[in-house]
Amino acid sequence: MKVLGIETSCDETGIAIYDSNDGLLAHELYSQVKLHADYGGVVPELASRDHVRKIVPLVQRTLATAKLSKDDIDGIAYTRGPGLIGALLVGSSMARALAYAWDKPSVGVHHMEGHLLAPMLDTPSPDYPFVALLVSGGHSMLVDVLGIGQYSVLGESVDDAAGEAFDKTAKLLGLDYPGGPLLAKLAENGETGHYKFPRPMTDRPGLDFSFSGLKTFAANTIRACDCGEQTKANIALAFEEAIVDTLLIKCRRALKQTGHKTLVMAGGVAANRRLRVNFEAASKQDGFAVFYPSFEYCTDNGAMIAYAGCQRLLAGERTELGEKAMPRWPLDSLSPIF
Repeated sequence: MKVLGIETSCDETGIAIYDSNDGLLAHELYSQVKLHADYGGVVPELASRDHVRKIVPLVQRTLATAKLSKDDIDGIAYTRGPGLIGALLVGSSMARALAYAWDKPSVGVHHMEGHLLAPMLDTPSPDYPFVALLVSGGHSMLVDVLGIGQYSVLGESVDDAAGEAFDKTAKLLGLDYPGGPLLAKLAENGETGHYKFPRPMTDRPGLDFSFSGLKTFAANTIRACDCGEQTKANIALAFEEAIVDTLLIKCRRALKQTGHKTLVMAGGVAANRRLRVNFEAASKQDGFAVFYPSFEYCTDNGAMIAYAGCQRLLAGERTELGEKAMPRWPLDSLSPIF
């Protein structure tokens, strides 16, 4: 089955074609970073308008790259939610219009399920069951995964997500948007031992996350010092280490609680190199396997939507053309695939 995937949940327009036999055939991604940089964050209305401008040319280009026509496509998958409602409407409207015009089945995909399954695009891929750490600008979540659609949320962010805390702290350090990757780059020049940041909610039981206090601690630290470039790098390093340590502590708890021996990391923050290095070291020390997507599949992309949608279409799942986009959509409400 060849599935056209469409992702427009926020500020990236992602289009891909996934074949259930031959894997990923083509994918295109347009980022709106430059569009939103002047505002220091995503402007929803501008994001929606830019999706409208880019989506048709990207679909055409993806089909051309894969050397396919509409007649070769067997189904269409699109991000139904969660995300910015205007952006979701662009992708869902496009997908449903194509499904109607081409007489193809379509399925709405949960954005976080797409991230969770993104490591399946690479080889080797993890086997079920596993614990998934989903970390992005909007989500920090630990999930017990028994199979596709068989999800139990173990813990999640009660305020700022990890990626959001990265971006906000980067802004406090005077870095451009998007700040997370720039903060990580700045931290490479940092020296350890100058600052000690808290590891929030690790001194109590449970698997929930909270990063707003860590961001406030960073803000107070920045205000209290004469921040030259080296001092900024030291603060960036201390902040990054606190985030990574906190995520690792919680993941170790989740693996112990579930008894699983496999951990999957996904989402934009999963591209952080310090996170990967520390988790690799922990996996060797503790005896668990760790998987994460290739860097190109960490941020929002159409490939993960095409893959997740393909699995659900193969299982016979369909989304009616009249179904609405869902800006809020609990992950553990999805139907299982057996």
